[in-house]
Amino acid sequence: MLMTALPDRVSVGGTTLEVLRKGRGQPLLFLHPGHGIDPADEFLEALAGKYRVIAPAHPGFGASQLPAGVTSVDDLAYFYLDFIEQEDLHDAVLVGASFGGWLAAELAIKGTGRFSKLVLLDSVGAKFGDREQREIKEILNTPIDDLPGVLFADPKAGVKKFGDLDFPSMTEAEITRFARNRESFLMFGWAPALFNPKLAARLHRIAIPSLVMWGEDDAVVPPAYGRAFAKAIPGATFAGIPHAGHYGYMEQPQAYASAVLRFLNG
Repeated sequence: MLMTALPDRVSVGGTTLEVLRKGRGQPLLFLHPGHGIDPADEFLEALAGKYRVIAPAHPGFGASQLPAGVTSVDDLAYFYLDFIEQEDLHDAVLVGASFGGWLAAELAIKGTGRFSKLVLLDSVGAKFGDREQREIKEILNTPIDDLPGVLFADPKAGVKKFGDLDFPSMTEAEITRFARNRESFLMFGWAPALFNPKLAARLHRIAIPSLVMWGEDDAVVPPAYGRAFAKAIPGATFAGIPHAGHYGYMEQPQAYASAVLRFLNG
């Protein structure tokens, strides 16, 4: 997991936001999961071959500032509405992974006029079962060393992504970046843990073609949860990816990218 600064900085309503930009053509807005964003992400590299990828570090993550009063995922969604208008995005593809999928869904229920298609990758954020049923594995308090075995189908693949957290050898900037990502993920994801109780009943408002992709070995939110997510979005397509966990887009980047590009081209 790289702790590298993103190359671009923009000001949104006086708040400085880090933004990764790659590729050309139709815009594709990628909303990252709770660990932050990797400038060398293979999945984004593959998408950038066909699209103009725009991948911000969420407010409070990386070196992006956290505006006063932004304390919930709903607040983040309204912040991104301002960002989207400032960027003058039209006909944009909206892609979100895990925590970023929750944020993408919150954006989409507020209006899809600037988006052409929606892609959710192993998203959290909704509650489909009864109040006594736990649908999302508790990961907010999972020790860092245990994350590879939870987020990836193959823990060895996860270690390659998360095993470089040798804090004594990291720079102060890298440690600060890691700590901010972790702190903000906990703040936005806590109480209730990683879902909005009202989101499921609002997913019917999503009025654009949607793809819900899931790792078949997702141990955080199982494929049955993903199918419920797809069923709640009118006309959505569900696709499972073998040998992929919760961070399947990192574990199987080419498989995820190929499926996303087929959906977008179709």
